[in-house]
Amino acid sequence: MPVIEISTLDHPGVEVFSSLTEAQLRNGIEPDKGLFIAESPKVIRVALDAGYEPLSLLCEPRHIIGDASDIIGRCGDIPVYTGDRELLARLTGYKLTRGVLCAMRRPVLRSVGEICRGARRIVVIDGVVDTTNIGAIFRSAAALGIDGALLTRSSCDPLNRRAVRVSMGSVFLLPWTWLDAPLWSLHEFGFRIAAMALTDKSISLDNPDLAAEPRLAVVMGTEGDGLSREVIEGADYVVRIPMARGVDSLNVAAASAVAFWQLR
Repeated sequence: MPVIEISTLDHPGVEVFSSLTEAQLRNGIEPDKGLFIAESPKVIRVALDAGYEPLSLLCEPRHIIGDASDIIGRCGDIPVYTGDRELLARLTGYKLTRGVLCAMRRPVLRSVGEICRGARRIVVIDGVVDTTNIGAIFRSAAALGIDGALLTRSSCDPLNRRAVRVSMGSVFLLPWTWLDAPLWSLHEFGFRIAAMALTDKSISLDNPDLAAEPRLAVVMGTEGDGLSREVIEGADYVVRIPMARGVDSLNVAAASAVAFWQLR
């Protein structure tokens, strides 16, 4: 476990924590060589417990024998970069509120079939672009019994640094992958599709027909416009959450938690 004290922002090896964009970290040309950043000791521990491979650490000196000591012990012979608090803040662009960052290898993504096999309830995230919402949806899905997640390519990457942080590591607990085929292709895996949307034909979330479905894919739409007409028309059910006081909708993260609880 080599501890490397840095004194400049261009020290070799720390660019993964500073100058690389999220797109560069993903490495679209060779996704199996992509990286992501996990932040805070708790989130890093969840990733390690889930089998993710650490590549390097960045932390304040006090955490080497403090909050990060057990993490360092688990990570083997990877570089641990450290420096004073102000230098690390300039390097990353923000103060490290939890003092520890870990660069980790992106896993090989599973196939849609692997996500669906044996699952009773999955969430399909369609066009959700806010990293906070993605993290919150994953956290609720993991906590409330959803078996897996599929995301359209128009959605935010679940391994985005902020999404990982907001999820408190739940992105490492819930199996997920990208859905490149049409939504109704999930019929091939025995799923009925429930699109969360407000229409004249929407049924209530507490409709017993939904709970009776052996396999259900719950589709959550983009923050602004919701689900497209094509998705709504192709769904087996269009579902609304009963509301009071004239409120017509909830934030997609809040709506997903309500739907997951009711349909679990």
